[in-house]
Amino acid sequence: MSGHSITPRMKPLSARKSAILCVLDVGTSKIACIIARLMPAEPSDLLRGRTHACRVLGIGHQRSRGLKGGVIVDMEEAEKAIRLAVDAAERMAGVQAESLLVNLSGGRLGADHLGAKVRIGGHAVTAYDVHRVLEAAAARTGRQGRTTLHALPRAFSLDGAPSIRDPKGMIGEELAATMTVASCDSAPARNLMLAIERCHLDIEAVVATPYAAGLAALVDDEAEMGVIVVDFGCGTTTMAAFADNRLAHVDAIAVGGGHVTMDIARGLTLRLSDAERIKTYYGACISSPSDERETIAVTQVGDGEHTNHMPKSHLVRIIRPRVEEILELVRDRLAAAGYPAGAGQRFVLTGGASQLTGLPEAARRIFGGQVRLGRPLGVHGLPESAKNPAFAAAIGLLVYPQVSGLEHFEPRRGPGFNIAGGEGYVGNVVRWLKSNF
Repeated sequence: MSGHSITPRMKPLSARKSAILCVLDVGTSKIACIIARLMPAEPSDLLRGRTHACRVLGIGHQRSRGLKGGVIVDMEEAEKAIRLAVDAAERMAGVQAESLLVNLSGGRLGADHLGAKVRIGGHAVTAYDVHRVLEAAAARTGRQGRTTLHALPRAFSLDGAPSIRDPKGMIGEELAATMTVASCDSAPARNLMLAIERCHLDIEAVVATPYAAGLAALVDDEAEMGVIVVDFGCGTTTMAAFADNRLAHVDAIAVGGGHVTMDIARGLTLRLSDAERIKTYYGACISSPSDERETIAVTQVGDGEHTNHMPKSHLVRIIRPRVEEILELVRDRLAAAGYPAGAGQRFVLTGGASQLTGLPEAARRIFGGQVRLGRPLGVHGLPESAKNPAFAAAIGLLVYPQVSGLEHFEPRRGPGFNIAGGEGYVGNVVRWLKSNF
């Protein structure tokens, strides 16, 4: 798998150890850096799978610069914004960051669903057999120009008996495995990593934004029963499906809240900054009876600035079609991937653009399932201004080291690898030992 991945792999966090983590949420509208202490905690029924409690020590956020559609388009500007966000978090925490976890929203996020079988020969399944079948499944990926972000085993079957969580110790002839491999285009991932490295920081892991958002916002048995997280960013809208407590699918479309702002700016002849302010204070994507009576003052640009008053209903008529277009694109992409919207489907909305008035109601109408807003949960010391869906991905990055051990990656074939034994039997044994100990 490492042959298809340029992003580093994170060692799982020991359930008995405390750690200080630095995470960076790089978005099209904001860049946020959080430094937090993770302390071992008792298992919680509400927040399943978490081994640690998080306490925020420092937070810094900046208006994003040099990014478009979740992808870096100006290295100098992006580097400057990252430095400012990290510096602010370091000063508040009184800690110097040396490495961090970062999320990725652009680069055409996508997922492959892979499977493989290996012969066991009637003996009890060992850890090596599990490793062999996952290696065989992982070897099927690797499209040109793509890099793997996550590789999560979904299920095992033994001699056709399906849905086995852990086959070790069971006896059979043939072991099969399925896995979800989330990937992105290599170039955007390389540029993101380069911008961070230019700030003299190491990267511990790169995490798909909707996966991180789900780790922060999902509760109880949502991930077990099946849920779709839709993260509405400024430049992209990303999706992650969870099932059986695992990431099952990721996807993205290059349309987001910034496109709504652009529509307002064009429709009302405003500066982008004024359009964003009007969207934040007065914007809605569903109409209400008072919209005709309520007026908004807008300062239009053109032949000298002049202020006009217009009914709020006019603003809603600009916003609504774009929001419906985004929701319909999400619905159609999920249906094409085998996740059709409907009465039984659960949706959790995260991201800054999900806070637009009426968005959950609009989503219910188009998706037809249960919809709720997802706020970051289980974190202490978070300022009030950050306890909202816009910070779900950033907080999810603090949760990620607690679940990174679920992923499967073959050991890196670095320059020193062949010295340890090359390919062949000895090399395979070395690879197996490295990956299991």
